[in-house]
Amino acid sequence: MKQATTLLLALLFSSLAFAQSGYRIGAKVNSFTLKDGQNQSVELANFKDAQVLVVVFTSVNCPYAKLYENRLQDLAQTYTGKGARFVYVNTAIGLEEGGQAPKAQPDRPSTQNFPFLIDEGQQLSKQFGATKAPEVFVLQNSADGFYLRYKGAIDDNPQAEAYVKQRYLANALEALLAGRSVPAAELRATGCLIKRF
Repeated sequence: MKQATTLLLALLFSSLAFAQSGYRIGAKVNSFTLKDGQNQSVELANFKDAQVLVVVFTSVNCPYAKLYENRLQDLAQTYTGKGARFVYVNTAIGLEEGGQAPKAQPDRPSTQNFPFLIDEGQQLSKQFGATKAPEVFVLQNSADGFYLRYKGAIDDNPQAEAYVKQRYLANALEALLAGRSVPAAELRATGCLIKRF
């Protein structure tokens, strides 16, 4: 009985530690450097001209991510001219055979107008605490760096865009670009679970 209780407590504490990993709302985001599809380094400092940076953790193998591709393209087109920038980070979700690292941008549409980066060793998804694909992290630029202002879901209906009632990411962008705080700053994302190696 004592061993079972000890095991249960250990599992509880480890799950709590995992749930709280990554950045909390309001935290300053550390610099990062990832490679793009042309093996060029892209770092957080490359986005210093943006008022707001949307980091989208995704996977080219995730059906949920595919459902959101057009919505994210539309959001990027709408908000890029208003001071926001978007960056995709391709991370492993557990569907990749043998746990191999995903490629940066296989079969990506040429119309994408934002960087598509590879999360080698899952460094960035661990740093941010991303658990699903797709999951968004909205960073606000300030004089001393980027701060996390929203994380989680893109909207409330992954399957059917026509039935979306709450546009969480769009609402967060509207608020931040207007100089307001985000009312609901953390909402659980629906998507493919990011596999930890």
